[in-house]
Amino acid sequence: MAGTSLEVAIAAGGTAGHINPALALAEELSSRGHHVRFFGQSSKLEGTLVPQAGFELESIRVTGFDRARPWTLVSALVRERAASARVGRAFAERGAPDVAVGFGAYVELALMDRCRKQRIPYVLHEQNSVPGLANKTLAAGARFVCVSLPQARPAFRGRVRREDAIVLTGNPVRRSVLGASREAGRAALSIPGDATMLLVFGGSLGAQHVNEAIARLKGRLLANPGLRVVHSTGKELYDGVASSLALTEAERERWQVVPYISNMGEALAAADLVVSRAGASSIAEIAALTVPSVLVPYPLATGDHQTTNAHYLVDAGAAVLFADDSIDGEAFADDLLALVGDAERRERMRACARGLGQDRAAAKLADVVERAAAR
Repeated sequence: MAGTSLEVAIAAGGTAGHINPALALAEELSSRGHHVRFFGQSSKLEGTLVPQAGFELESIRVTGFDRARPWTLVSALVRERAASARVGRAFAERGAPDVAVGFGAYVELALMDRCRKQRIPYVLHEQNSVPGLANKTLAAGARFVCVSLPQARPAFRGRVRREDAIVLTGNPVRRSVLGASREAGRAALSIPGDATMLLVFGGSLGAQHVNEAIARLKGRLLANPGLRVVHSTGKELYDGVASSLALTEAERERWQVVPYISNMGEALAAADLVVSRAGASSIAEIAALTVPSVLVPYPLATGDHQTTNAHYLVDAGAAVLFADDSIDGEAFADDLLALVGDAERRERMRACARGLGQDRAAAKLADVVERAAAR
């Protein structure tokens, strides 16, 4: 909507996997001249990340319910109604939005309920291949349901007003990640420009089995003299991994072990190959920065959704997939070592990732939000 400034309300919270895509959309919308404010819980992660990014957060209080304890639904509904009333007061005091966007999780229910009552259009965005309950519940009233992965489409069929209300946008990635460069990333990590860099990470909590499998391959990996490894273990797992690797001073020059990577954009931009779990945010960032990857989905993820997530890259030719129970075998070791040594194969995988256009996801989602407001 060129020339028209919109008021956009966004609900996202609980985990970085919900909040960061929402912030990526907010950055894009702001760059187009729209005003964005968030609704969420100041006591949760959004209470830190949203103000840090320079956006307003209207604080509401909600709780989810435990399916194993159905009676908790009563208190959850009471708080959701109170939160909806709080959103209504915010609308009355500061003006109602032209359109709202929900990024899943129960924190969006109050905002979307208020929008439904006041006939304000709303859009939903689903990051995972297996949609959550909140988005499935709210889909019937949404102008559009945007999905990150094509595998999520079937879960919304029959729940939306029209088939064309389901739009594949990809999962938005923040500009700080998209703007990272190989040169800056390598400078930050002290990686020579002509080295091959392998990045290993399992999310903020780490992935113990992946850590163990990579540690066992230390000798074979370091036998490649041009290889540098950056290994993010997860904060709780760091001491155990460092002990099992038992790196010598010379080996530490080539194998960096860290508990957590604060600037994942720089690390991914610097990398030639990634070994990772397959969470929605990891998949989005790997695809956006077109890094060849070896994906090991977390086997206990709800509905095995990480395996489905991984197929977004695997089916495009941008990644290879190994089940968690297979990474102790020779096939995993052989393929990883072969990829480390095969620059041409990695470049073909990078080209396949580039073809997905994941770096344009925030813009595609912003286009849909503008369309929803215009109808």
